[in-house]
Amino acid sequence: MRLYAVTVYAFLYLPIAIIALFSFSAGRSASSMDGFTTAWYARALSNPFVMESLWTSLRVALLSAILATVSGTMAALALTGMKGRLRALFDGLVMIAVMIPGVVIGIAALIALMTVFGAVNPWIELILGRQLSMGLGSLIGLHGMFTMSLVVLIVRGRMETFDRAQIEASNDLGADPFGTFRQVTLPQIAPAILAGFLLAFTFSFDDFIMAFFVAGSETTLPIYIFSSIRRGVTPEINAIGTMVMVASLILLMIAQILLRPDKSRAEG
Repeated sequence: MRLYAVTVYAFLYLPIAIIALFSFSAGRSASSMDGFTTAWYARALSNPFVMESLWTSLRVALLSAILATVSGTMAALALTGMKGRLRALFDGLVMIAVMIPGVVIGIAALIALMTVFGAVNPWIELILGRQLSMGLGSLIGLHGMFTMSLVVLIVRGRMETFDRAQIEASNDLGADPFGTFRQVTLPQIAPAILAGFLLAFTFSFDDFIMAFFVAGSETTLPIYIFSSIRRGVTPEINAIGTMVMVASLILLMIAQILLRPDKSRAEG
């Protein structure tokens, strides 16, 4: 079993480690180590196209994560109060949203947005003199819709272990529903909400497949990387990939640390 585990982890992480290693190559080949340098990192950070696409990805990830966190938390709170077949129906819909391949979601979103734009753009152009189009709005909306399911699962999992006797005690002491939520419920589920936000941010920032369909004229960092490797892979691309990987791992580890106390209490 140990050999099997080592083989699986090597298969998963060895290619990533090779990319990180070759990002320090002094040569121009992305598949060989010709000396050691950090110049490719400086070149990537000084590339205006990289920084512009990075800024686009950060804006989309931040706004979509906020949208997903707010709507996902409200949905999780509503699901906690449901029972029976209605609860099972909504649980199934949340799980399906996570399981559907990104390419299917991207195509469906593209068709839906094009249909809506075709119907409302003549009226918007008549009234406002402009038209709706693919761009930041479609990226934020699609990423927020997809990552909302992740937030629902995380927050709902925390709510399942939440001692509802505290809510009842707060109500008995005369607190209104908002006061109970602010003083009792929110502090208990805050780590799960923050963890959901970090995961939503990471998934949005790293996404290429769904963004490719609805980005319009906007270029996110994954789209820029894809366009660049079509012209050939250089150590600069390896450096960009390494920085993105490290940032994503840091956010995922923070989310895992935030969720760990919840798991330990649930097991206890």
